[in-house]
Amino acid sequence: MDPSNNNGGPQRLLALAQRLRLHKPPPLSEQATATAQNQGEFRFKRAAVLICIFEGDDGELRVILTKRSSKLSMYSGEVALPGGKAEEGDKDDGDTAKREAMEEVGLDPQLVDVVTFLEPFFSKYLIIVVPVIGILHDKKAFKSAPNPAEVEAVFDVPFEMFLKDEKRKQEERIWMGEKYVIHLFEYEIEHKKYLIWGLTAGILIRAASVVYQRPPAFLEHNPIMIPRDKTKDASIH
Repeated sequence: MDPSNNNGGPQRLLALAQRLRLHKPPPLSEQATATAQNQGEFRFKRAAVLICIFEGDDGELRVILTKRSSKLSMYSGEVALPGGKAEEGDKDDGDTAKREAMEEVGLDPQLVDVVTFLEPFFSKYLIIVVPVIGILHDKKAFKSAPNPAEVEAVFDVPFEMFLKDEKRKQEERIWMGEKYVIHLFEYEIEHKKYLIWGLTAGILIRAASVVYQRPPAFLEHNPIMIPRDKTKDASIH
């Protein structure tokens, strides 16, 4: 199913959920595998982010994002996916992502249907970040309630924009001795401008590629990802 060529409605999201449950992450690149192996006995902290997809009024798929509080010590004032570090009581990465979304923006975990996971990404703080794709079948049931200690704003964007070359820029960076490209997307809604970039943009490009079953209209240059079996023993403290 190609979400961009569907008529919309509840059946569309159900069909999308069914397909995504069959998704298997592709083999990791040699660079990603070598990076993980080179860390030896280093104990990574672990986090999960929620890519919460719903259907907009015009039938297009959209995803929920936040602008983090400027008072936070990490990623302050930046656009991010709801999510955060794993806690001891979390059953799995999906549980972590949904719990954090509830704490940050008031999204009831019961409203989210977790359908698949993507390859873990490394953040610049050497945290393992697991993208969790979930579907919000009833957008009207979600009443945004941002936690002011963590979130300044909650908004949503067209999911397909992360496959297009419109309003996109890129910059080269060096991380862990490797050159890579970061993507920056500009988005304006209700006279407010947001910049979606770095790890968040990289995760959304990858997720959109999986959902829409096509590559982006630009060279992706994925941030370093690691095999899921390399993350199982990572510390979550």
